[in-house]
Amino acid sequence: MDWLLELNSTVNDIVWGTPMLVVLVGSGVILTVVTKGIQFRRFPYAVRQVLTGRRRPLAQGTVSPFQALATSLSATVGVGNIAGVSIAIATGGPGAVFWMFMTGLVGMATKYSEIAVALEYRQRDASGALRGGAMYVLSRGFKMPWLGTIFALTCSLAAFGIGNMTQANTVANALQGEFQIPVWATGIALAFITALVVIGGIRRIAEVTSLLAPIMCVMYMTCALVVIMNHLGDLPGVIALVISSAFDGHAAVGGFLGASAQMAIRTGIARGLFSSEAGLGSAPIVHSAAVTDHPARQATYGIFGVFLDTLVVCMLTASIVLVTGVWDSGNTGAQLTAKAFEVGFSDYLGGPMVSIAVAMFGFSTIIGWAYYGETGIVYMFGLRPIPIYRVAWTAAVLVGAVGGLETVWKIADTLNALMAVPNLIAVLGSIHVLRRQMHEFFHLHEVRKVT
Repeated sequence: MDWLLELNSTVNDIVWGTPMLVVLVGSGVILTVVTKGIQFRRFPYAVRQVLTGRRRPLAQGTVSPFQALATSLSATVGVGNIAGVSIAIATGGPGAVFWMFMTGLVGMATKYSEIAVALEYRQRDASGALRGGAMYVLSRGFKMPWLGTIFALTCSLAAFGIGNMTQANTVANALQGEFQIPVWATGIALAFITALVVIGGIRRIAEVTSLLAPIMCVMYMTCALVVIMNHLGDLPGVIALVISSAFDGHAAVGGFLGASAQMAIRTGIARGLFSSEAGLGSAPIVHSAAVTDHPARQATYGIFGVFLDTLVVCMLTASIVLVTGVWDSGNTGAQLTAKAFEVGFSDYLGGPMVSIAVAMFGFSTIIGWAYYGETGIVYMFGLRPIPIYRVAWTAAVLVGAVGGLETVWKIADTLNALMAVPNLIAVLGSIHVLRRQMHEFFHLHEVRKVT
């Protein structure tokens, strides 16, 4: 087992190292140029689609466009938005926030592009439901089913660690630490609720997430905004600190050990990519199930998704950590975010608020990723293994909650990064498809006023 951990550690350093971060951000820059800055030009349109989108004639799919977005958000807006952002600041300093923001901007183009390409090549499974993702793009568009299988395999395996056991363990530990709830009790309850949802497939998952995602986002955003408003006078100084630290780093102060500009860049970019999952190929899987009449229309929902996840939720977490002045306290992760809420509200409310948010975010990620892993299984083996998969998924929630299998989590983290390689091949190799889609859809939208 030791040799496996050493091998995984070596591979992980490579796939989550600087070269991969450069490739992911570079792809975002390329796709921003190719789409002529679609995340900026079409952002108002994306917002209108989310707020007023309606069923279109000739549209096909399994869940509504908003439900697909909600499921995608549920899978991406997780504990990383609470703990991960604080870790980035504690490690890279305030400057990491600037690079997180910039990564989110280019990530919007990446998310648009990967969703648009995925919908171009989606197909019906044996039950008649539409499925899609990088595996189908590589199989149908590139005639490389073997590479599609690699993506499907890494996705289905990574799902158990990144989207399941890690989330369950974080939720169980948070509730035990704050409310003294035994981890086994949380595990049983979480597994039971998860089973009730995933047994109904994508339709039930989408129904739950379309209610859960807006509620948890609004609650968290409201609490964060209250803290920021209470420290509004400190905001200009915080913004100046973020910008200056982004290029010059920050010296040691208080419990903060100091960080160079290079560290700020690396941690900020990494957190921005981890948070939005832009380029990893996960979100296109559920967006491919959306009822839509054109890939480009549904892809604009991806622009809004990254905006909300990274440029709103993550930035709010970063803001409360910085304006309350706790960022250099020596704390990190969810503990640092909780301390910020304690300063912003009271010692009695900070911890419970963060723990409840962690529980909601963690559960939403579990049910969202359940569909990602399931689609990978369906691509490789068809519909027959689905009941077995769902039972295994529920069992993994309990195992993750009570702890153990840390090796699985570490390997899953590596597999999660490996999803990016075949996904980026699929997206960057389909630039001609993106251009055609944009021309035929947005030309009609502008000239014929089709909305």
